[in-house]
Amino acid sequence: MDNMNYRLLGHRLGIIGLISLIEGLSGFILLPILTRNISIEDYGIWVQINLALALLPAIATLGLPYTMVRFLAAISNREEIKEKFYSIVFTGLFSGMIASFVLFLFAEPIAEKIFNGNLTIIRLLSIIILIECLNSLFVAFFRTFQQTGKYLLFSLISISINASLVAYFILSFHNIIYAEVGLCISRLIVLLITAYLIISEIGIKIPNFRSINKFLTFGIPFAIQNLFGWIITSSDRFVIGIILGTAFVGYYSPGYALGNIIGIFITPLGFLLPAVLSKLYDKNDLYEAKIVFRYTLKYYLLLVIPCAFGLSLLSENILVLISTQEIAVKGHLITPIIALSAVIYGINVLFSHILLLEKKTKIIGITWVIAAILSLVLNLLVVSNIGIFGAAITALITYTFIFISTLHYSIKSPVVDLDLISIFKSIFASILMSTVIYYCKPNSPLDILTVIAGSAIVYVATLVLLRAANNNEVHFFKHLLGI
Repeated sequence: MDNMNYRLLGHRLGIIGLISLIEGLSGFILLPILTRNISIEDYGIWVQINLALALLPAIATLGLPYTMVRFLAAISNREEIKEKFYSIVFTGLFSGMIASFVLFLFAEPIAEKIFNGNLTIIRLLSIIILIECLNSLFVAFFRTFQQTGKYLLFSLISISINASLVAYFILSFHNIIYAEVGLCISRLIVLLITAYLIISEIGIKIPNFRSINKFLTFGIPFAIQNLFGWIITSSDRFVIGIILGTAFVGYYSPGYALGNIIGIFITPLGFLLPAVLSKLYDKNDLYEAKIVFRYTLKYYLLLVIPCAFGLSLLSENILVLISTQEIAVKGHLITPIIALSAVIYGINVLFSHILLLEKKTKIIGITWVIAAILSLVLNLLVVSNIGIFGAAITALITYTFIFISTLHYSIKSPVVDLDLISIFKSIFASILMSTVIYYCKPNSPLDILTVIAGSAIVYVATLVLLRAANNNEVHFFKHLLGI
């Protein structure tokens, strides 16, 4: 990749990172509105609605969004793009309709077990599921062709409309059902916008589905990964809800969300890196692929390690501001465990791209199946005995297992290159930074922001003194920023 391509990559990473940051902050903007205007039980239901939306479309689309990224990224012929894109979309639409129908058909027992018997919640959810199946496929189009400008446009519209409508309905009616109505309307608007943008670019075509068997063979392991990945990332809250009740889901989720905000750093990399590495790998440009992977992993860790330290020390102070005192007291110890889990998960995502390049998707699927079983069994054993803290410990154990397994199968790839020294330098700098936070003990929003700024200065200064980045890496980073 030449300097211009590095600048373009940096520009795109910046856009996706900005979107990820806004999405994360929008969730925290809604958090106090939800927790202070509905019961803790209803807030627990709201969490479970969003968890269901994270699962069902990911399974129903049969891994086809990943297939689109892998097989369409290098295609330039418009007719071939249309054929393959619409083969994927129509297949995903059909499977999404089946999932939506099944959910609607079994609404009563599902509502009784998980949603406090509220049938309206499930019926609305079945509609949103179908909309989200199409949304995930349309988003994959922009990801495949790295059209970050269009992705930024509808993402900002989506975030704004979603937060505005949910907040409006909650503040007006103080009812969880109306919040779900707002969610449904916002997702439908996003669907219409993305459909318009894509049709305007490539038109419409009835495909002949000649490549669909190859696409499904590649994608279904990712659907399996999504299923078992959901068990790993989200089933803890369902287990908590079933064993302890939806109120404890409400206590657990804000601390979990705060620790998991580290995910905003991996989102842009997960969005763009597969397409970038796939192009380099398919062209046999392993040297450039190695550079991109090495620097991506290094700068990711330089960002997330201090964040994990800072969130762990400030968790109770922040939770008091964005939720309630009761939630902060009961849930602040969740944040440090989940923050560490999020760091490990992000590293695993980067190494999983190596297996994706080499088309070893079966290894990914098998790893996540075993991890899901481990997670579910541990949650069932520990939640009833240790409570919500046990669920957080289970997450840490599970992500560690996944990472070790992925590392084992990817470490010998010619693309992989590690810089262990910089990791130790980052940890050391984070420990020094943490002393600032510990001794200042901030409480007000202004105090917290001031301490965060001061500790960030200490961290960066320490890295500079330790020379955590060499001249070549600084040069690479400057090109990413367009300097």
